[in-house]
Amino acid sequence: MNNNRNVYTFEDYKCTPDPVFAVERECLEPCPAPVVVDNGSFQCRAGWASVGPARCDSPRLVFRAAAARVRGAARSDAHVGNDIASVEPLRWSLKSAFDRDAVVNFDIQELIFDYIFMHLGINTQGRVDHPVVVTEPACNPLHCRQMMSELLFEGYGVPRVAYGVDSLFSLYWNSDAAPSTGLVLSSGHHCSHVLPVINGRLDSVNCKRVNLGGGQAASYLQRLLQLKYPANQPSLTLSRMEELLHRHSYIAPDYQQELDNWRSPVFYEREVHRVQLPFSGRTAGVCVSAEERNERRAQQLRRLQEINSRRREEKLQEDQKRLETLLSVQELLEDGSLELFHRSLVELNMDSAEELQSYIQKLSMSVEQHRLVKPEMLSPTAEVEPDEIETDLNEESEEPSKTTSANQPLFNMAEYHQLFVGTERLRVPEILFQPALVGEEQMGLMETLQFVLEQYPPEQQEALVKNVFLTGGNLQYPGLKERVQRELLAIRPFQSHFQVCVASRPALDAWFGAREWALRNPAEDQGWISRQDYEENGGEYLREHCASNTFIPMKLNKPTSAAKHTLMGKPATDTSLPDTISNDTDISLS
Repeated sequence: MNNNRNVYTFEDYKCTPDPVFAVERECLEPCPAPVVVDNGSFQCRAGWASVGPARCDSPRLVFRAAAARVRGAARSDAHVGNDIASVEPLRWSLKSAFDRDAVVNFDIQELIFDYIFMHLGINTQGRVDHPVVVTEPACNPLHCRQMMSELLFEGYGVPRVAYGVDSLFSLYWNSDAAPSTGLVLSSGHHCSHVLPVINGRLDSVNCKRVNLGGGQAASYLQRLLQLKYPANQPSLTLSRMEELLHRHSYIAPDYQQELDNWRSPVFYEREVHRVQLPFSGRTAGVCVSAEERNERRAQQLRRLQEINSRRREEKLQEDQKRLETLLSVQELLEDGSLELFHRSLVELNMDSAEELQSYIQKLSMSVEQHRLVKPEMLSPTAEVEPDEIETDLNEESEEPSKTTSANQPLFNMAEYHQLFVGTERLRVPEILFQPALVGEEQMGLMETLQFVLEQYPPEQQEALVKNVFLTGGNLQYPGLKERVQRELLAIRPFQSHFQVCVASRPALDAWFGAREWALRNPAEDQGWISRQDYEENGGEYLREHCASNTFIPMKLNKPTSAAKHTLMGKPATDTSLPDTISNDTDISLS
């Protein structure tokens, strides 16, 4: 083993509480600036959409979108975002607002909004006077949008709300002009999406979702390493697996060929990553002074003496109790209670009085010996013996240590607590392309992309593959662009052209795109939902724009005459039968 190789360590990042910022003057004048919230399932990012100080050009708050709230605790006792210093001790009580990519737990979502508004310096006691831009997943259910609008309009009294798809906001930020036609591949913590954009608008009919993301990849990596290192299972936490996933994983352009390369010992030694787990204790092989060694052996000797004296005391007490019991049985014989005496002998599992007498003599001798040994140990002449024993131990133990250290290599405790991350570096991200590795019976990302392309004529397919855009926090692996290009080359016909682009900051571009959209579209423009729109059209109402979902209103079928009669308690068969007969006769006559 080459010990000169670099050994990586876990950062074990601990969050620091966010400060409460003061609202800048540019965010209040001449009109209240919009608040931009990238409501992700793993991380939430929030900030201002205003032109002014440099502090407004980036998200003010970036925190984990989770809350730790014990059942039965007061609302003020909940810890949200960066108030949770370390996730692992409270993982059992972490609660998320998301079920996959949709917000379903609006109690937790309200805690997240409270955290955002409070740390941005917005007073939420009365109402929030700032418009809000919120990201939502592709094809968001109408009920989820209805509850979100109800929370923002009724709970916080915001004047306007705008909704947009996070990956489309990222495309909007990375495009020089308005996005026209292309394919967006996004992957987050829970889900991945393939989104076709036709003429600048999302084609919701052909959007597809793959139920795999960074969370499943971290769990898969944890299972692999726990099987590989069963002795270090408590140290293989999900937080550390997420760190390994983001810092050490990569996507192979050719998965099978890369696995064949890992079979080579030279390739393995060059590419394996050694990651040091934290451990306590002095490493073996470190030089220890003679004084420390003698002190340690003296402590061990004193500890052994204490243990032996405690055992002797316990043995003496047991023998005394046993002797008292046997003497009480002997007194029964002397008093003439023969029946009780024989019954006691049976209970003691003895046959005769002679056997009882022999047991009494043996116990009496052992008790006397224990009583004589105890004062001899405390005598001043016996105090010299531990030092002599200690020196003998030192002389006997030093000689074998000299011989063994010359013949055997020293054991390195640090290497025992190292993780050798080899093929796991490429096997874990591969689940995006092969979900069967984790037992998921669904298509991979590129198979889903091929299925989406097949829904369009060849001319539109050509336009879509000329702008394939990759974004999302789970698509930051090295080698991803080359893998997608290789897969597209196999999917597309011979000599067809395509182009693959990656977001400049896959995890943050959704917030920057939403901020840019809010700056270019004032509150009176298309895309904003006012309170009047909310009251007239309902909470599920959506004003469409270039980065939004397609609004499909909820259609409620009117009940038929037969259903009306059934609801009123009248049998529907009595009234429907003459109608059918008359209709048949009319048709035959005509």
